[in-house]
Amino acid sequence: MSDHANGKIMVGDDDLEILKQASEGYEKLRQEIGKVIVGQDSIVRPALAAVFCQGHTLIIGVPGLAKTLLVRTLAESLNWMFKRIQFTPDLMPSDIIGMELLQENAETGEREMKFVRGPIFGNVILADEINRTPPKTQSALLEAMQEYTVTSMGRQHRLEKPFVVFATQNPIEQEGTYPLPEAQLDRFMFSLWVEYPTAEQEEEIVFSTTDARDIKVEPVFTLEQIQAFQNLVRRVPVSRHAVKYAVALARATRPGSKDADDFVNNYVSWGAGPRAGQNLVLGAKALAVIDGQPAVSSAHVREAAKWVLRHRILPNYNAAGEGIRDADIVDHVLKQTREPSYERSSSV
Repeated sequence: MSDHANGKIMVGDDDLEILKQASEGYEKLRQEIGKVIVGQDSIVRPALAAVFCQGHTLIIGVPGLAKTLLVRTLAESLNWMFKRIQFTPDLMPSDIIGMELLQENAETGEREMKFVRGPIFGNVILADEINRTPPKTQSALLEAMQEYTVTSMGRQHRLEKPFVVFATQNPIEQEGTYPLPEAQLDRFMFSLWVEYPTAEQEEEIVFSTTDARDIKVEPVFTLEQIQAFQNLVRRVPVSRHAVKYAVALARATRPGSKDADDFVNNYVSWGAGPRAGQNLVLGAKALAVIDGQPAVSSAHVREAAKWVLRHRILPNYNAAGEGIRDADIVDHVLKQTREPSYERSSSV
């Protein structure tokens, strides 16, 4: 989309066609997921944006809000291989990545070590209740998320793309859990909070799940289309103005810095790191593609900020004592951080 050599934005016919396919496909995807999931449109949009960015997503919500069903249905609508891993306190790294087993070679009759793949080898991985497993097992998943490889008996095995992890957490049960360290939280591009449905939506859920209907979700995109969308996201032009805004939002969350105000200094222990700015811009690019827009706007950056910043902000004891949550801090930062003054400059 962009021609950096000339400093000009060049939009080709092929990119415009891919952009149209992505935007129209998103509406079809919502309809397909809506056959199964009632009232979670606000989650479908960022979930697809994360897929377009090849990013991983943390989904937080109380039991019974269809988090697992949402991810499974998304995988079906993408026609991707879905694997669900139930995280428990006794889960070992080998239960996720696989292990070396001594097996007999059918041709030679000799015994040899052979790697047997674990459930991590898939396209859409659901790490259910990820905070219920010890750090050693969490770190095995971390390598897969970051490096797209797993290591068993000193040997590395590459994961095939597309590879996207959706992890769930239950915010109300903390006994017997292992909170994710900040380093691992930072590996998730988005964190999404699933809220209770409205009364009307809940009635529809009860109706649709207690009758004999057989619902089949039809795939919306081909693998080649998704790969084209993922490549397009990187080519979407973004102005220096939008990049400055993304960086300003991230820096405004860091207590003790000149960019933080008194509210942040009083209620935040740690703010978002540089990866937040990167994910803000990437997320905004994906949203532009979903909307069929050939460039990123500040509105896209603001929309992505609620998903990118929340899990990267650590409220302090003052915040806990006064009932101020990470979401409240993000809302404050969005309200107080002004967009940089517009400058006519080349897009990046």
